[in-house]
Amino acid sequence: MPNNTATKPVVLLAEVLSPATIEALGPDFDVREVDGTDREALFAALADADAVLVRSATRIDAEALAHAPKLKVVARAGVGLDNVDIKAATAAGVMVVNAPTSNIVSAAELTVGHILSLARRIPAAHASLSSGAWKRSSFTGAELFEKTVGIIGLGRIGALVAARLNAFDMRVIAYDPYVTGARAQQLGVQLVTLDELVAESDFVTIHMPKTPETTGMIAAEQFAAMKPTAFVVNVARGGLIDEGDLHEALVAGEIAGAGLDVFTSEPPAEGSTAQALLGLPNVVVTPHLGASTDEAQEKAGVSVARSVRLALGGDLVPDAVNVAGGVIDPYVRPGIPLVEKLGQIFSALAQAPITSLDVEVHGELNNYDVSVLRLAALKGVFTNIVSETVSYVNAPLLAEQRGIAVRLLQDEISEEYRNVITLRGALSDGSQLAVSGTLTGPKQIEKLVSINEHAIELPIEKHHVVMLYTDRPGIVAVYGQKFGDAGINIAGMQIARQAAGAQALSVLTLDSPVSDDLLEDVSAAIDADLFRQIEIAEV
Repeated sequence: MPNNTATKPVVLLAEVLSPATIEALGPDFDVREVDGTDREALFAALADADAVLVRSATRIDAEALAHAPKLKVVARAGVGLDNVDIKAATAAGVMVVNAPTSNIVSAAELTVGHILSLARRIPAAHASLSSGAWKRSSFTGAELFEKTVGIIGLGRIGALVAARLNAFDMRVIAYDPYVTGARAQQLGVQLVTLDELVAESDFVTIHMPKTPETTGMIAAEQFAAMKPTAFVVNVARGGLIDEGDLHEALVAGEIAGAGLDVFTSEPPAEGSTAQALLGLPNVVVTPHLGASTDEAQEKAGVSVARSVRLALGGDLVPDAVNVAGGVIDPYVRPGIPLVEKLGQIFSALAQAPITSLDVEVHGELNNYDVSVLRLAALKGVFTNIVSETVSYVNAPLLAEQRGIAVRLLQDEISEEYRNVITLRGALSDGSQLAVSGTLTGPKQIEKLVSINEHAIELPIEKHHVVMLYTDRPGIVAVYGQKFGDAGINIAGMQIARQAAGAQALSVLTLDSPVSDDLLEDVSAAIDADLFRQIEIAEV
């Protein structure tokens, strides 16, 4: 890059970052600083910025982006992206990067800290002694030795928690429908069902992504099944544990206590259930400190500084969350979001952990470098099933950790479409799964064109339901009536079958998501062999 200061790309630091971050940027940039919480000052500074680095206090939304005509990259020095409007940035052609692995050790250690604080009643004992009392008998605790800890979500943070608690000679069990038995055995963990986990555990800690399926996954039913001596810990995402049901369980003595670092609204609003939890004597709380260590902050700053260098240098940016960036051929680039969505569809349809995945590229695309499509497929597969933000750099590592063998296969034969991309995988129960998609027309519309050799052609939208059932008269009327009665509009539909009376595959496009109760009702009514709701996250 040129050394003339006047022509150096401008990198704007909107919040205080470590000296190591500035050092990692190097001498090739004009580094400027601004208080990102001062909106007018931020807007003025963004006018010349090629990149902006933020933590959590600065909002980079559509309004801020409108003041940044030269901006190429927004870098969040941390994991969460709640303060960055990814959709608006993508529309403006601005790359968004974060540091997805910077806080995993800190989050795992905080989890262990909460478990120890609950077991030994450290915060209450501290408060008592600080007030002048000496009540040793009031704070008798429990050892972790030979107790059972249940980990919900065995991703990178969950695996680190398992390793640390194994060292306490605890029995470690886990629930994660996307982890194979071989991977669990490697971690020294026994896989169990969610019902078994909550019934057997002395401590339950959750490390899942927040999705419609996982929101409130620990609620009244689970608390009722727990031991009255059990503790629950949430250092992952607010809302994974139903706060109202948790409050009732704690007050009623259904469980012994809870450790919380995250809440549905932060800070907890006046009069909210979350605020009521803060006042309970059997609750240990911290104000979202999962990433609040000097080491995590420094790792995050250095990581995004390197991503900024790559982005402004025109190279592939592994930690980009919205676009791959770098020197990718324009003919290949439209396939990236398509393949990410196919990955989401694949994981939603998988009925057992994935053991292998082939990314098959058929057609004219094989005249180009399509290696990024392998990364896009893995990013899509893991987007909704792990707690950490998935990127092009950590997706292969997530696959390796789970023992998933991944191949990119290419050939120039595509009989019906110019290009077809298929994700074909083996599952741990011995079954196979394949989904295919393509781009059609001048507008390059993303379409799903087959599921397990059932040929369809349906634009990929946000809400889909996939059904597999024995074909017979009246089935469409049954599910059409039930969705209609529930106020769910069917915006599109494709049905495929191999022969009369054989299994039929029906894929619906809906205007809104469907409740679990309605899904179960419709599935039972048509006696479905497969019934899945697919919610496509923004890519």
